Amino acid sequence: MQNILSDSSVALFRNESSKQKFCNATEFPHVVIDNFLNTKTIEECYGDFPKLDGEHWLNYLHYNEKKYGMTKIENIPGALKMVIQYLNSPEFVSMLENITGIKNLIADPGLEGGGLHQIPKGGFLNIHADFTAHPHHRNWRRRVNVLVYLNKDWREEYGGHLELWRRDMSECFEKVLPVINRCVIFNTDRDSFHGHPDPIICPDGWTRKSIALYYFTEEEKPLKRATNYQARPNESLLKHMLVKIDKCMLIVYNQLKGILRINDDAVSKLLKKLSNKK
Repeated sequence: MQNILSDSSVALFRNESSKQKFCNATEFPHVVIDNFLNTKTIEECYGDFPKLDGEHWLNYLHYNEKKYGMTKIENIPGALKMVIQYLNSPEFVSMLENITGIKNLIADPGLEGGGLHQIPKGGFLNIHADFTAHPHHRNWRRRVNVLVYLNKDWREEYGGHLELWRRDMSECFEKVLPVINRCVIFNTDRDSFHGHPDPIICPDGWTRKSIALYYFTEEEKPLKRATNYQARPNESLLKHMLVKIDKCMLIVYNQLKGILRINDDAVSKLLKKLSNKK
């Protein structure tokens, strides 16, 4: 498959010092890479990104998040599909193993929870640590996230920064502006807390766009835990309570999802109907 990474990205992945930098990063292993894809590819991805009023968007609308996702590869158009297929290819997975130091990584062709993400004005994603095991592959432990942003002319004042928080949730130690062609790679440990909890204040009609891909390893008995949302230390007691209540509801949903072998489509349609009634 044709390499779609920039020359600087390829050099970074092959450099042994990059692995040391990744593994020794503050709080939990992570790296921020600018100019991730080559210029032609990123421009094609930006042009192909589906509008929010199009078909196939799942609705993630509950207390802890307001965002939309497209998780079926057959619905993802053009260059975006090509990029996702490359980032799930053995070639890229091998490069990812090199920089993370994690062997035998498994890409998820089903794009569970990943694929394309799009967040409109007012949208947000509360601070959280990700679900730890794949709901449909019970021996798959989630290990690494790869996020690629596609937001041209995105300004600081629009918000939407990816916030990385200390393991004890005492403070945010890094904020990453989601500008076009910036990639963030990090280990999805049980306490690698991240998110963008403040509502986005971009212009009307703009959205925060990204590609999100997750990688796993196979284990006999992986830790099974749903997404662990957390309120920030300076937020109200009520906010802390509502975050926990919503989290408990999602735990039940995640368990049913695995037992009943269901996907997010039906729930997404219900959430959309409820949202339209407000």
